[in-house]
Amino acid sequence: MDKVDLLVVGSGIVGLAMAWTGARRGLKVAVVERDHRCVGASIRNFGFITVTGQREGHTWRRAMRSRDLWNEVAPQVGIDVLHRGLWVLARRPLAADVLQAFSQTDMGRDCRFMQADDAAIEAPELRTEGATAALYSPHELRVESRTAIPLLAHWLSCRHGVQFHWGHTVLGIEEGRVHTGAGEFTADRVALCPGTELTGPALPWLADLNLSLTRLQMMRIRPEAGFRLSAAVMADLSLVRYAGYAALPQAAPLLNQLQQEVPASLEAGIHLIAVQSADGSIVVGDSHHDDRTPEPFAQEAVDRLILGHLQEAVRLKSCEVVERWTGVYPTGHSEDAVIRAPSPDLRAVVVTSGTGASTAFGLAEDVFMDW
Repeated sequence: MDKVDLLVVGSGIVGLAMAWTGARRGLKVAVVERDHRCVGASIRNFGFITVTGQREGHTWRRAMRSRDLWNEVAPQVGIDVLHRGLWVLARRPLAADVLQAFSQTDMGRDCRFMQADDAAIEAPELRTEGATAALYSPHELRVESRTAIPLLAHWLSCRHGVQFHWGHTVLGIEEGRVHTGAGEFTADRVALCPGTELTGPALPWLADLNLSLTRLQMMRIRPEAGFRLSAAVMADLSLVRYAGYAALPQAAPLLNQLQQEVPASLEAGIHLIAVQSADGSIVVGDSHHDDRTPEPFAQEAVDRLILGHLQEAVRLKSCEVVERWTGVYPTGHSEDAVIRAPSPDLRAVVVTSGTGASTAFGLAEDVFMDW
């Protein structure tokens, strides 16, 4: 097979971001993927490009940059941005303290902190009775991952000449050569983007990190006809899970209160995210169960907890579950992403925080900046 300038291993959002970034720099790019289409973590998520609440530093900066690049690429590809912005509804006064403190940081400078009654006027879909405050962020946008990812791959192939080799399992990588079950590829540079395949060809360069995986549960529900979310929705539990909030001193008292009031939700790693699709359905989740090899079995009790938090946050009259699924992503690195450079021609790139859709484009630019 012809030699290329850049060979990307993995067609998840990180791999596609690397391919696009390389193609934009004039490189001849190919992508090798073990499956016949992308079916992993990159399509089993909210399609929610989240900025507000991301970890301060590289993660937040990459999310801001990725949001800008999503805005650039989506209309070119034909990817619909289904809604924009984020509401974080605080039911507890201690949650309001966290939101107010966040709004006064550099990361919160474009966000609006308000009382719950004011949020009710702007977003009547929120269940604001009994709530104390809300934060609105204008930064976020939402796409439908299960269609956006294949559209992005098709666009890269047709418009940027990226070669896609589907159904090729990588057996080994050495000195610009990538060995697969179907033959050998050669490239000046190789970008290894293994996603959840931590024990595959990436193992030699990731083993010392002792990364794990986390399994999450998600659902698609059908609300009553005409129900609309003006933006994505989060709530109190997100404030002790997302590092941008959780690192604030005000988050510790909130965590103590949540441990007393909703211990089962914390044990299941639940925090609420709700986003809406073009057909009116709502994608809601999620939970987090860590394991080196997560079981594929979802727990009905966890789904019920998630739906309970959804009902607390938005005014739903009906809530029919039409789809359920589990997702898996790597975890265990304090910086939310890993960039390894074992040789001049090789980079191993892994997002370890479930923020691939939110940060991959910015992350890819960072990789190329030093490559």
